[in-house]
Amino acid sequence: MNRKFPLQPLLELMRDRTDEATRRLGQLVAAEQSARSRLQLLQDYRREYLQKFQEAQTQGLTLLAWQNYQDFLAKIDEAIRTQMEQVELSARNTQQGQEHWQTQNRKLKAIDTLAIRHQGKLQQQENRQEQKLMDEFASRHHQTAPRDTE
Repeated sequence: MNRKFPLQPLLELMRDRTDEATRRLGQLVAAEQSARSRLQLLQDYRREYLQKFQEAQTQGLTLLAWQNYQDFLAKIDEAIRTQMEQVELSARNTQQGQEHWQTQNRKLKAIDTLAIRHQGKLQQQENRQEQKLMDEFASRHHQTAPRDTE
């Protein structure tokens, strides 16, 4: 039996691909978290600005000031919508990254299982060879040993 695992290059390739998929998934998760964090910041800022606007209304606003608040709130709302789209895109990318990682991991495990079986067969072969040598040694030793005669 060949002592080296014949699929070793494939095993190493699958390990590299799985490692790369793991790194990429980590990047995707970080990007999604960052997008969600930016969305949360925008939403918090909108709440604070709206509260400021409502407080200003109770004290009286000119038409121009009221229009400026409304325009700025509309811009914040648009930024929030855009960021929500970014979060959704990022979440889809993360999902695809997870699926890719799972696929790579399954392939790696399949090749790894073959490598383990190969090693097991080699070990069995070595054990049988060692046992055969020990049996031959014991047989020779038994044949050449002086016998006691009583």
